[in-house]
Amino acid sequence: MAKRRVLMTGASGYIASLMLPTLRERFDLTLADVSNTDRDGNKIDGIHLADFIDPDRSRYAHLFEGIDSVIHLAFKPHSPRGVEFQKAPIDRFANEHENVQMANNIYRSAYDSGVRRLAVASSNHAADWYEHSLIHERKMDMVRPTDFPVSDNFYGWAKAAYELLSFPYACGAFGRKLETVMLRIGFTRPIVAADYLSDTPMSEQTSGGLAEFKRNLGAYISPRDITQLFTKAVEAPNIENEHGVPFVIAYGCSDNTRRFWSLESGRKYLDYQPLDDTEVIYSEDIAQLITGEGTNVRGGKVGI
Repeated sequence: MAKRRVLMTGASGYIASLMLPTLRERFDLTLADVSNTDRDGNKIDGIHLADFIDPDRSRYAHLFEGIDSVIHLAFKPHSPRGVEFQKAPIDRFANEHENVQMANNIYRSAYDSGVRRLAVASSNHAADWYEHSLIHERKMDMVRPTDFPVSDNFYGWAKAAYELLSFPYACGAFGRKLETVMLRIGFTRPIVAADYLSDTPMSEQTSGGLAEFKRNLGAYISPRDITQLFTKAVEAPNIENEHGVPFVIAYGCSDNTRRFWSLESGRKYLDYQPLDDTEVIYSEDIAQLITGEGTNVRGGKVGI
């Protein structure tokens, strides 16, 4: 059987690096990004250079020709070394507006080229107001994909905008239905216990200490689980909801004991079956920092 032809944007980024070893074997991949090197300067083989923010879609339309599915990971970040990062959060709209423009360029290019399905890296931040204001205050136990998407920052707003922007394409308002899976990705970096210790030098600590440690235990998604999630987002045979619309929003985290995001839609529509749990992976660190003898940390998923 011929492999599915899949276009991956943002192919030189960190999330792509977690999945490429497996996805290169599973799919016939076309890789694209604004750079063909990763953040450490290592060259990534096979990347087509393309700026998807450019409103002239003819510059990259050829990348979508004959493609079955698009995995959209690309975004314009706030660089820690750039001027944008120095701006106050209220002044970061312009950067995120470009990310929304990029998303529409991807959707329209895919629609025009006859692409069957989109698998888009949204983010847990699309609805992070619930986490920041209710979950950590223990007023809410679980955020679900059906909860109204609200964020208290422009990055999260842009991700929610990705989701809402794709719905007209998915529901068939323009003609055909462009199948769409929006994946609200969680915490993807390894959890290093020393980063959360109070006696670690402040320059090396995470800002949230043990509270952030507990949060990341719930939010983490392992490399093999994120690879499975995107693979199934491409391959799931039928993602239509009860109204016949092929549109899914699913949270992307491992099956963590401390998770506070629901996996129900990923399980139902994608058959996502995560294999990992931070309570197992980081059991020794958890005992050292929050559950072992001599610790004095409040129990539960979040907070201390």
